[in-house]
Amino acid sequence: MQLARLVGAYGLLWDSDRVLVVQDGAEGEFPGVWRLPGGAVAHAEHPERAVVREVAAQTGLTVAVSRLCGVVADVVTDPEDNVALHTDRLLFELSMPESALSESALSEGGRAEGGLRGCGRGLVARACWLSLAEVAQLSLTPFTAEVLGLPVTSLPPGTRRPRGPVPPPHPDRRLRFGAYGLVTDPAGRILLTQIAEGYPGAGLWHLPGGGTDHGEQPATGLLRELIEEGGQVGRVVELLGVNNLHNPAALGPEGRPLDWHGVRVIYRVLVDVPTDAVVTESAGGSTVRAGWFTRAEVVDLPLSDIAALAIGQSGR
Repeated sequence: MQLARLVGAYGLLWDSDRVLVVQDGAEGEFPGVWRLPGGAVAHAEHPERAVVREVAAQTGLTVAVSRLCGVVADVVTDPEDNVALHTDRLLFELSMPESALSESALSEGGRAEGGLRGCGRGLVARACWLSLAEVAQLSLTPFTAEVLGLPVTSLPPGTRRPRGPVPPPHPDRRLRFGAYGLVTDPAGRILLTQIAEGYPGAGLWHLPGGGTDHGEQPATGLLRELIEEGGQVGRVVELLGVNNLHNPAALGPEGRPLDWHGVRVIYRVLVDVPTDAVVTESAGGSTVRAGWFTRAEVVDLPLSDIAALAIGQSGR
């Protein structure tokens, strides 16, 4: 079975008591099924830009991202294609100017006047503003139903359009989805990990976390990494946001430059009963040591970009 991964960005947009939904067309992943607008993140693309682009293509609407409000992973297995596709789905709360909402070409229960602008290729058939009661009567993707608080039911067999063979990964590109934590204890200390030699950013102090495994939920992966990299048992208390990293010439253990695209979600994590920070993962890992630091001590440390971002935002 071939294991494949994608990152998707989807939007939650309300107009009073109506939510924006789209119906997949004949060439969509689930023909005839309704879902939130959005789609796959392109290589090197920031997920926030991806959701704005996809919503515009599928509905003709110009939107802005308000915040990241959810992240969930799912795996769809296609025995015919011998592929297990893992998709990390990021849900963004969206907004529109009041003037744009009032002048929108989308009508209640109807499609955009003159057809959907930019959707093309049969990927999306319709886009509608619908009440939750109306949405509840539709055939929905599980992700959409879960987000909207509606009963999650399995789609009938054969609903999903065959994807065909998954192309082999690009030899010089890598996609990595990771979950990282701004980890603190009751005293306000921050747990940081130091990147080992041979890895991008060697010597910098970094947020605990790392890439998630195939089939693993982001928060679960982060708590696993917290044990491996710091020897701590924590609990996730808040989703802070998403960070995008594109390094077209990252030099790591592969021994040659690679075009890396990293999508990294950041959580706030609390360790209620802190212990001495100890790296417990097996030899050869990307973390050489870990430590607890006060905010005053952190000021003098060389920090990775994501660590500086998360600590700076938390101090506001």
